[in-house]
Amino acid sequence: MRIHHVAGGLMMALALAGCQRTAPMDSVNTQPNITPLQGQPVGSVSSSQLPDPTTDTAQFPAQPTTDTAMATGTGNAAAAASALDVKKESMVGNWRVANGPSSCDMFLTLTNLGGGSRGGTRGCAGELTAMGSWEVAGKQVVLKDREGNPIARLYKTADTRFDGSTNSGQPVSLSR
Repeated sequence: MRIHHVAGGLMMALALAGCQRTAPMDSVNTQPNITPLQGQPVGSVSSSQLPDPTTDTAQFPAQPTTDTAMATGTGNAAAAASALDVKKESMVGNWRVANGPSSCDMFLTLTNLGGGSRGGTRGCAGELTAMGSWEVAGKQVVLKDREGNPIARLYKTADTRFDGSTNSGQPVSLSR
């Protein structure tokens, strides 16, 4: 019985020791130094009517009508014409990349990143070093940089092969 009282007393002492204040009260700043913000002048606001986009066609470019409209270069136009259907899920994983005279690795995931899915390269040169995401747009696979800007476009040409080019016209092929 006595051991239980001693053990209980020790536990109580330890619990109370953990609640001790380590700094004296007068060293704790209880009033934060907050400076109120000063008001800023507001400029004048103007308004006007926007032009009708359906009547002023010179101001706006024509809308693309097919996937080939996004193709850059004649190689992509030919690939687009005979492209196979692309399922995003089938793109996931590791790919071997032939980029002009060099080759490297590309990894594609389904993890969302901005307007696409996360992806990246290892050992690549040129524009593909900036790859950060990708997406499927129709029959086209668009590789994007870390800011979401397209850097390459590819089309499925065989079960495990995609061909296309970078924005600078460099040929790109993905294969497994």
